[in-house]
Amino acid sequence: MAKLKVYNMKKDAVGDIELNDGVFAVEYNEALVHQVVVALHNNARQGTKSTLTRSEVRGSKKKLYRQKGTGGARHDEKSAPIFTGGGVVFAPKPRDFREKINKKMRDIAFSSAVSQKIRQNEVFILDEINFADAKTKAAVEFLNTFGLNKRTIIVTDGKDENVIKATGNIQKITCVDASLLNVAEVVENTYIVFTKDAIKKLEEAYV
Repeated sequence: MAKLKVYNMKKDAVGDIELNDGVFAVEYNEALVHQVVVALHNNARQGTKSTLTRSEVRGSKKKLYRQKGTGGARHDEKSAPIFTGGGVVFAPKPRDFREKINKKMRDIAFSSAVSQKIRQNEVFILDEINFADAKTKAAVEFLNTFGLNKRTIIVTDGKDENVIKATGNIQKITCVDASLLNVAEVVENTYIVFTKDAIKKLEEAYV
């Protein structure tokens, strides 16, 4: 069982927590993590973008002027891509970007990514997180205490309005319920801060 320190808001060690090696000490599989992250982003795409090709632009198809003798370039109809209001070359059309990723792949990728963060000492576990009066000042003080000066995600057990309000105006800081955390959020943030209850909730979900 992996053992990590548990801190309070002042970064004083207040105990230890044992975590299941099958979830938090998994070998890093970069290829699988990349595949799942790309799939998650593609699945979030709407795929509704649509523009007109040259043949779909409405208007006259008459040649603009005679081929020779004008001193200008040779042109066909006004719907040509070089004209304002003309068609678009290789115009994007509605399409489905979804990629199928099975549950086992998602689970392994998630455990792999979190385990790597732990090995890199980029995971902090707190006994609890509570910012005085949900003030931004209290959140900034906490971040400075832990040296969280890069993209950081705070993971709580359930939706925590206190944390959300306190960090809402701070760039590069996000807050998420443990049940909604995915592998993309793990790899796209430098640091992860868990509450003790949140990481236990994750462990129960992935064991």
